[in-house]
This record gives sequence, C-alpha cells and structure tokens, in this order.
Amino acid sequence: MTKIKIKGILRIVLIVASISSLYFVPWLLVKAWILPLPDTVQEQVNEAIDHGFDGMVVYVDQAGHAPQYFASGWHNRKLKIPAKPHALFKIASISKLYDAVAVTKLVSDGRLFLDKTLAEYLPELVGRIENANKITLRLMIQHRSGIPNFTDAPNFWASPTQTFEESLALILDKPANFKPDEDYEYCNTNYLLINKIMDDVLAYDNFKFIQEEILKPLNLNNTFASLKDVNLENVMSGYHVGHPFDLKTDEHGMLATAEDVGIFLRALNDGTLFKPGEQEIYSSVYKYEHGGWVPGYQSFAKYYKDIDAVIVEFYSTTDSRLYNWNLSEIINSRIVKILKKRKSTRPEDL
Repeated sequence: MTKIKIKGILRIVLIVASISSLYFVPWLLVKAWILPLPDTVQEQVNEAIDHGFDGMVVYVDQAGHAPQYFASGWHNRKLKIPAKPHALFKIASISKLYDAVAVTKLVSDGRLFLDKTLAEYLPELVGRIENANKITLRLMIQHRSGIPNFTDAPNFWASPTQTFEESLALILDKPANFKPDEDYEYCNTNYLLINKIMDDVLAYDNFKFIQEEILKPLNLNNTFASLKDVNLENVMSGYHVGHPFDLKTDEHGMLATAEDVGIFLRALNDGTLFKPGEQEIYSSVYKYEHGGWVPGYQSFAKYYKDIDAVIVEFYSTTDSRLYNWNLSEIINSRIVKILKKRKSTRPEDL
C-alpha cells in the first residue's frame, strides 16, 4: 500500500472519529457559552430558564448601589406560581461557611481548639475512624482529614440519612482515603462531626449559637435550620431531571433567602461579622465563598473584589450528570460579565 493511500485512509479515520466525538459534546453548555451576552441580568436569568432550569433567583449587592433582586421561571411548577426573589431555598453546603464562622468564634472564646484531635473531642470514635488521634479540628474544617464522605455511599441520595447516627454509620470502620494533612478531599463527614463537637461543647444545638452570634447581629430573619421551622409555601420547589416529583419536602438542613445569604457573605468578606482577632482565625482555616448541592437545589455565593459585589444565585433544577452544575457556572460567569460591562449599574440598567 502506498504512502499516499495510507495518508488518505488515516485522514478518513480522523474525520470519522471527529464526527463521532460530536455526539459526546454537551451542546447545551456550548450554546450557553457562545450565545451573545444579554444587556441585563434579568435577561440572563430569563435565558437560564430557556436552558432548562425550572426556576432561578439572583441577588446582587454591589457597593454604592441598592441591592438588586431577580427571578424567573417557577416557584412552584405544578401550581404555576412564578419564581419569587425572596423565596426560601435549601442552601446545602453554603451552610459550611456559617459552621466555620461558629467554630471560629468558639475558638476565639477558648471553648474549642483547632489543634485538638477528633479522639479528644469524640473518644468513642477511636478505633472506628482511622487516624482519629491525628485528625485535628483544623484538618476537618479544611477537608484534609482523610475521613470517607458519607454522602458518597452507594445510592445515598435515593434515600438520604436523617440522623447523625445514621450518617456516621455509613463510614465507621472504613479505611481512610488518605493520611491526615497529606491531601484534600471535600467531605461532608467532616462537618457532620464538627456540628456534633459544637453541640457537645455548647451543651445545646449549635444552630442556636449561630442565631445568637451571626444571624441576629446581622438581622437575618430569613435563615433557618430546617424545613420544620418554616412555612413550606415560602420554600421554592426543587426538581431533579428524571424524577417526577417536587423535592421541596425533603429535609436537607439550612434554608435562607438569597438576600440573607448575600448579607451574610458581605459581612464575612468585609470583616464586620467578626470580633477583634476572629477574622485572623477564620482566614487561617476556611474560604470566603461556597456552592451548595442537594437534589433539586444548587446554589452559589461569591464575593467579587474587582467590582466589589456579592452575588448569590439559586437554581431549582439538578441532574445526576452535573451538566446543570456546569451550566450554572457558565451563567454565573455571564452575570459577572454583564455587571462588569455596564458603565452604569443603576437599577434600570440591570
């Protein structure tokens, strides 16, 4: 076979391979990325619904301007109730920011110690969690403990655990994923244990401490520990692709409005949330932004220093392949571009 024929065959093979690969391209993500940038945040939020989200809420707090609220899609799809900018939403792992602040305040008060070990705080777990005598509170906050993640248990989200004991049982006697402080792995078990440690030290539910030390000083009256504390009609419905029912009634911890999360995040980033000496402790252990995911609900809270803006985004539709998470991040980036692009950020311009 001549070199010319071989080259021709190779060219055909490459073309066929390229065409075949197109079937695996997430075109929805490509489309969301390349569409012309809208002029306003509201248009971008409306566009998110066109991409398949059932509902979206956005809060923007840019320095020097009144806070802005945006919503599109459904608050409740079945009842045809439009999305509400002040709806309650399951904030999932964004709650870890509140936990980290609570730990910071307890450390500052001398009631918790960052370098004290899991074995010292919960001695009953010695021999049940590997390296318990080497895992410190600091390492748990930073996701550097090596403890297995209980939400990674097979089919966890099909039937989530409801109690501390049920959740902990999923990882007891399992080998560590790595030795303490030798790697990083995001792990919900860390914060399951941190909350238990805070409860034990306080001798009461640590959310009451969060209320007294964080929520009340900031007048955050729309942040709650649980569904049992709220009127369900005020909670935005959540949907998971392929699942036929509204997931609103599933219990997954803290709920808040986008505004409450935004006010908290502004105070976290500008330091007004902290007493003298506390911010230095916090900065040494945790970050200043977060995302959250539970079935039906994904959320983002971030401060953008270059435009001095806090932006909170809530999306009421999730999927198993996390296409919607990636799609959300594209939409989030476009919202930031809109804010940067505008020469004026007056309400009428957004």
